[in-house]
Amino acid sequence: MRLPDFEAWAMFAAVVEHRSFTDAARALSVSKATVSKAVTRLEEHLDTSLFNRTSRRLALTESGKRLADHAQRILAEGQAAEEAARDETADLSGVVRLGAPMTFGLLRVAPLVAQFTKEHPLVDVDLHLSDAHIDIVDMGLDATIRIADMPDSSLRARRLADVHMHVIASPAYLAERGRPAHPTDLNGHDCLCYSNVATPDVWRFAGPGQQNVAVQVRSRITVNSGEAMLPALRLGVGIARLPDFIIGDALAAGEVEEILTEWRPAPFGLHLVTPPSRLRPARVEALLDYLTRHHGC
Repeated sequence: MRLPDFEAWAMFAAVVEHRSFTDAARALSVSKATVSKAVTRLEEHLDTSLFNRTSRRLALTESGKRLADHAQRILAEGQAAEEAARDETADLSGVVRLGAPMTFGLLRVAPLVAQFTKEHPLVDVDLHLSDAHIDIVDMGLDATIRIADMPDSSLRARRLADVHMHVIASPAYLAERGRPAHPTDLNGHDCLCYSNVATPDVWRFAGPGQQNVAVQVRSRITVNSGEAMLPALRLGVGIARLPDFIIGDALAAGEVEEILTEWRPAPFGLHLVTPPSRLRPARVEALLDYLTRHHGC
């Protein structure tokens, strides 16, 4: 049995990541010739070209595109195995790259990250906050927190909790426009919609007797941040559907009121999502365990 040329696969992955033989060699602390020979060796072994090379441009061939993910996983597995071995005999140290939704990240994740780094002074955290759907493998993240229904994928997802949604409006709006008693009553109202879902203007409810209702609402404002709806909510522009961690304070202060309390939107899952590899450095495992224990939804 001939063993795979792991060095060549790793160097191919580095060239893909850095989009340059020169930059890959610099990142690996080897000569450009070493990287070039390794990639050529891999191409000869696979009997296919991985790159189209010109004096100005380096582009993956179709075969290269199909094999790039495999190469990245081989490199990541090797790096994780070495880091795991080192971590067994050393204090936690190094960088953890973590993603999270913007508002949830600001309110719930950032305080936990601060406390974790206080407890582990040799660990640095690169926290990426965004409500957009991101590719954690492409961005090089060790993990990300997602509030969503998770489709089947190669990613690993750990469900931490349910995030409950509430339908709310200001007292002024309800006094002027009336209080909906059934989800279908929303057809006569103005609404505020969150755009980072598949159908922002279709709201689904589960109600008494296991009834399910889907309503297409009229959106006065559509926005990709739930927190950005609060000013319009307070001014009585419309009705919104938001999670408790965004509207909890406004509800407690009486700035908004919950409506349709017998008809609940389906909760979203709070997930901790990681790449497919089961090998992770101890510092990553430590932060993931910390977030799992203290997520506090």
